[in-house]
Amino acid sequence: MKHRLLILISASLIILTKAFFAQDKLAQSGMQFLSVASDARSSALAGASTSLNNFANSVFSNPALLADMNNTIDFSANYNLWIADIKYNSFAFAYNPYDGLYGTFGIGFTYVDYGTFEGTIIANNEQGFLETNDFSPNAFALGLTYSKALTDKFSVGGNVKYVYQNLGSFTIARIDSTGENVDASSSMSVFAFDFGTIYKTGYKSLAFGISVQNFSRELRYVRENFQLPLTFNIGVSMDIMDFLPEKFKGHEFWLSIDAIHPRSHPEQLKFGVEYRFINTLFVRGGYLTNDDNVKFTYGIGLKQFGFALDYSYTPFKYFQSVHRFSLRFSL
Repeated sequence: MKHRLLILISASLIILTKAFFAQDKLAQSGMQFLSVASDARSSALAGASTSLNNFANSVFSNPALLADMNNTIDFSANYNLWIADIKYNSFAFAYNPYDGLYGTFGIGFTYVDYGTFEGTIIANNEQGFLETNDFSPNAFALGLTYSKALTDKFSVGGNVKYVYQNLGSFTIARIDSTGENVDASSSMSVFAFDFGTIYKTGYKSLAFGISVQNFSRELRYVRENFQLPLTFNIGVSMDIMDFLPEKFKGHEFWLSIDAIHPRSHPEQLKFGVEYRFINTLFVRGGYLTNDDNVKFTYGIGLKQFGFALDYSYTPFKYFQSVHRFSLRFSL
């Protein structure tokens, strides 16, 4: 019965994925803040975290991974100073009662502050414009996650999130008989869904993961329709040290590879490596294909007494480099 259920779930994922991506609309998606890696560890691995347990932060990559938690509580706070001084903060919390007997529950919250901008409208004067009020765009996403291990090898998870974006109030210059300007608001919101699976093959530490992110209805901004950055991810990961003699116990070297199919840009491959020394010191690196701005990513982490501090560095070709910090606590 369990094997039939696994086959049914896998077949459903394949069918739904084909339906989602039957029509590609490159560069026609909005609320792109949902595509940015939220935590330091994932970004240090170039985002290759679909099959690699990222604890509470798994709510942002593959909700099925929460079922792999060994702790009862896991909390993570992430700070990201994004390009153009955009502040990108996120928090994740996971609760695993009774060793996963009733599944694992999670909450993820992301908030983006785009800064303050001067508003202007076209005018028939020497400058060619008039100043209006300053505006401060912002956005956030609040999600609830549930994950359950169906067998000792196969887990599923889902996430429903409320996504909100406010680009600020703006003024429309009216070119009609009234000659009056009209103030309007650009705020909008929508419910979106993520779901995923993780399969541990039983061959050493080899695992496969699948996730679909940001599935929602179509939105409309003024006259144009757009969709959220729907993304399909397939990932594989393994500890390469599994092939080495037992004397290397205490050393782990994880390789993670993701193939992603996003709505907003062409397909990519993400490669991530993580060296772990007695589960205390972590050195990470990543490589991203088919990207004009980012190729390599780097990171480091420390863990002790239930606390973990992670840092990642992402050099951009056309923008300033990005630094991310994550503080995690588990109990």
